[in-house]
Amino acid sequence: MSNITIAFHSGYGHTKKVAEAVAAGVESVAGTTVHLLDVTKVDEPLDGFASGWDALDASEGIIFGSPTYMGGPSGPFKTFADSTVSRWVGGAWQDKLAAGFSNSGSNYGDKGLTLYYFVTLASQHGMNWVSKALKNDGVTNRNGFSVGLGVQSDNDSPEVTPGEADLNTSKKFGARFAEAVARWNK
Repeated sequence: MSNITIAFHSGYGHTKKVAEAVAAGVESVAGTTVHLLDVTKVDEPLDGFASGWDALDASEGIIFGSPTYMGGPSGPFKTFADSTVSRWVGGAWQDKLAAGFSNSGSNYGDKGLTLYYFVTLASQHGMNWVSKALKNDGVTNRNGFSVGLGVQSDNDSPEVTPGEADLNTSKKFGARFAEAVARWNK
């Protein structure tokens, strides 16, 4: 049984919608349990754990997610990332698998910078990065990101956007990550 935590921040609900789609992909892989952690609530109980921190520590894989604001992760995500130093000191996340996703209002929207921030965060912790490995066929991975998942939301409510193509890519990304975690932990 693999535990995977999706640690995300969502400013307006769009990134939460992406996190839920990624979680659906994770759950599609047999023997996998997923925990959705809003990083602004990391100190609160989560899915039977005393806190989000405990869920993260018990997970074999962590997926980071944030909207891209002004060329980087959101302030609340950055606050969470800075507070992971307590895990860094003891190497709590060393050798776990990691991946990441970001959402913004345009096709590129500097999401690549946020994704590379996640790569750096994971590397600081000694984690092993899992890329998306989904080719751009015009529908799947239509935004062409390879290092992680890059999703675009139009300037509309999360009930309307992101679109089905990006949500389906999100599910495939989640499934790929869960399969990688299962292989890594054999």
